[in-house]
Amino acid sequence: MEARLKHSVRSNWSNTVLVCAKCSKKLGGGFGPKGKTPLAKALRKQLGLKKGRKAAAGIVEVKCLGVCPRGAVTVVNGAASREWLLVPEGADVDAVAEELGLSE
Repeated sequence: MEARLKHSVRSNWSNTVLVCAKCSKKLGGGFGPKGKTPLAKALRKQLGLKKGRKAAAGIVEVKCLGVCPRGAVTVVNGAASREWLLVPEGADVDAVAEELGLSE
């Protein structure tokens, strides 16, 4: 019996951003107005994005990217994957979104 695989699934994402969950957890949040929000959640809220493939852009938390900077979160823009961004704790979320090419 041959297993059928679905070849593709569509999404509305114009861009994909990978955020290291391990770095975010080590900081205990570090972003947003009170400084207690994880970077991925703060970016989604700032840009008005929802989770899932129907959002305008994908901000995905991944287990570990292996860089582990002290006092920062590692972020990878899927469109420019050769240069990774190290976002220091408390950085302005608008500036991070602009650097990643997510701001409108």
